[in-house]
Amino acid sequence: MNAQAPQPRQRDAIDYAAFRRELVAFVEANCPPGLREIVRSNQKIGREEYAAWQRILHQRGWSAPNWPVEHGGTGWDLQQRYLFEEVAAELDCPPLYHHGLGHIGPVIMHFGTPEQKARFLPRIVDGSEWWCQGYSEPGAGSDLASLKTAARRDGDDYVINGQKIWTSHAHEADIMYTLVRTSNEGRKQAGITLLLIPLDLPGIRIRPIHTIDQWHHVNEVFLDDVRVPAANRLGQEGDGWKCAKFLLDRERLSPAMVPRLIRQLQQVEELIHSRIRADGPSPTLHRALERLFLAQASAMGAREMLLSAIQEEMNGTLRSSKSSALKLHYTELSQQISGLAYDLVAPRYASRLLPQVPAADGADDRDIERQLLHTYLFYRSRTIAGGTSEVQKNVIARDLFGG
Repeated sequence: MNAQAPQPRQRDAIDYAAFRRELVAFVEANCPPGLREIVRSNQKIGREEYAAWQRILHQRGWSAPNWPVEHGGTGWDLQQRYLFEEVAAELDCPPLYHHGLGHIGPVIMHFGTPEQKARFLPRIVDGSEWWCQGYSEPGAGSDLASLKTAARRDGDDYVINGQKIWTSHAHEADIMYTLVRTSNEGRKQAGITLLLIPLDLPGIRIRPIHTIDQWHHVNEVFLDDVRVPAANRLGQEGDGWKCAKFLLDRERLSPAMVPRLIRQLQQVEELIHSRIRADGPSPTLHRALERLFLAQASAMGAREMLLSAIQEEMNGTLRSSKSSALKLHYTELSQQISGLAYDLVAPRYASRLLPQVPAADGADDRDIERQLLHTYLFYRSRTIAGGTSEVQKNVIARDLFGG
């Protein structure tokens, strides 16, 4: 399935076709083959791979494609950003690391002081500081407002005690943007504050969580009497919920989501046809083709929904329900696609599917079929992370029907 470049809508001054050609030429010339092979074979990407590509983009001035020029970004509009993501996905380049560039960076731009912007933003752009998100806690996942990690003001510092869980990439990060409770008065949301916590401070312990996909990407973070300068508070005390909503509204409209899904769908299509060539037609493969066609139709629908949302965001008319609908559709479709891949490849690996069985050697890392099994297991979390499907349905219902 070949994705065509989106046609310009109300931005005729930009030659999007020429811009896309420029992107293709740059990526083909500058993204290292070894890095593209890691992405192509669906291996789990960590800081090393993310940072390598970001350094290359930074030299070109493209490491922050969603940021304004005054903060080190490209100043591209959302359609240009979409084309960048589409080309990167098609040519198997790593995605941009979202926690800094897509999440906390825009929040710092909007809520941060001049000193905070000068301190943190340049290091996000050049990739020298890595971020993770300290939101979820035991008992405070979908109901995030129930978080209990406490921050007590003590002179020029806050003293933090509590625990965060499912903290992606905390073991590789330098700083955690963290929701903490600074008050128990009034509404639960009103007592939450956002702090920027360096992870090398005394009193912080990071413990890995071993998930069923065999990839190390999430962790528990324990904070015991951790002292954080009050200067690392983003916004006013008690404004943390406002900052979190600002972040989540932008997280759910990510131009990178659908192109990566379409690329994975292309790989599944290639896998089905290779099986047909090798083994001949069969009822099982015919059913796989039917599922593929349905997934392709859904993916094209997701792409059109994303392009429509991008246009509305550019026009200032995007509603939160559409971002949530896109997130809902995308995550469920990702499970549909990975489920199809799993059904195709799992029988060949039946004796090696137990989570405690590691890869036999480095060659397994380049085995696309085996990595699709890891991806299937990893994608079980897609309808939970970033706001569960149930939460998205509630957002949609409130926006459409009130309440």
